[in-house]
Amino acid sequence: MKFSAKEQCGLRAMVEFSLRGDQGLTSLKDVAHAQDISLSYLEQIVAPLRRSGLLRSVRGARGGYEMGRAPEGITVGDVLRALGGALVPVTCLGDGACQREGSCATRAVWQTVHDRLTETLDSITLADLCPGDN
Repeated sequence: MKFSAKEQCGLRAMVEFSLRGDQGLTSLKDVAHAQDISLSYLEQIVAPLRRSGLLRSVRGARGGYEMGRAPEGITVGDVLRALGGALVPVTCLGDGACQREGSCATRAVWQTVHDRLTETLDSITLADLCPGDN
């Protein structure tokens, strides 16, 4: 299983926002600096996170970003799905995507991988990833 740079950086950014949650609004510049992510790349990453409700933004001179929900209520799976879509990108697991669904000998393997990976990623919250907050 390979996760994209966007997914990896997005998860790091969400952990950083979680760590700064009690400080109010946080600038992207501060998160980019703390996580060694370019600001322009981080701007691309936060757009789908905001659309999915994982982050909220406030415009203006005193604006910034804050968590859309408590870190305890956001899982690693939530973040990765917001950024990349399917956790296991195998076409045969989509809705009616595979014509061989009833006779494919390997579909059960991909379904098991999907189920275990989803179960694992949905069991880890951002709060679990915040050092000292557990």
